[in-house]
Amino acid sequence: MGLQNKTLPFAVLLASVLAVPAFAQQSAVFTNVDAADDAVDDLEDDIQDEFADARDSRKFGNGTGARGWYGSVSATANGTSGNSDTADLGVGARFGYGDGVNGHDFILSYNYSEDDDESTANSLAAAYDYTRMFSRDFYGYGKIRTTYDEFSSYETDSFIGLGVGYRVVNTHDMTWSLQAGPGWRYAEVADETLADDIDEVAGSFASKFYYELGNGMFLTNDTDIITSDADTSVTNDLGFNVSISGPLAMRTSLLTEYHSDPLDGYKKTDNTLGVSLVYSFK
Repeated sequence: MGLQNKTLPFAVLLASVLAVPAFAQQSAVFTNVDAADDAVDDLEDDIQDEFADARDSRKFGNGTGARGWYGSVSATANGTSGNSDTADLGVGARFGYGDGVNGHDFILSYNYSEDDDESTANSLAAAYDYTRMFSRDFYGYGKIRTTYDEFSSYETDSFIGLGVGYRVVNTHDMTWSLQAGPGWRYAEVADETLADDIDEVAGSFASKFYYELGNGMFLTNDTDIITSDADTSVTNDLGFNVSISGPLAMRTSLLTEYHSDPLDGYKKTDNTLGVSLVYSFK
């Protein structure tokens, strides 16, 4: 016991002496190669973590299995002047919350274009999804969808419904979910068509696909189908994301909107190709 009392102060003193150079080494980040290397490693880890957060918010899709808050904001804009004056603007936001069992997902997007001071595109879309996990791959959901499009035969198109979904593939690198269920659809036709509005029972089908390519890249493809007696609408959003730095990513997407029975004078399909800067958070 006496020996331990004598050696303890010496051990404490020795540990303090050894700690001083270590502390000094950490404080001299700009003059010490090892500390600088550690700082770079930490930065790379942060970037990988931020990308993982962005990846997971897309991987889990409409909140199924996600935990905590997540989201992203994207924007794209361009314009020309001279022989022709054009302007294009696109903004989008997605955020949600999940506790591993219940998930809430909100999506909002807006697109506008004009050519020589005349509007050529003007559309707004909003969506909300609630999901509840019954098992690792099986879940139930409720959804609300509404869109406004100035240049579509259906000026507004809304749907509310519920159903069940299943993850056909669920691995670290790939997820693919299919879901379906009944609901109600209400759509207002363009004023000049003088056709009847849609107000009827409808069915909803959806496919959500995610694939991680590695090196900060992943591919997504989301398909939504809403069908009723009057018309079937299909929306397909194909996207390719590349991580730039930290929470920033570049997204290239092709949005295809299809109506099986458009009104006279309107085309069945609209395609929008976009490149946008995405900021993700979690």
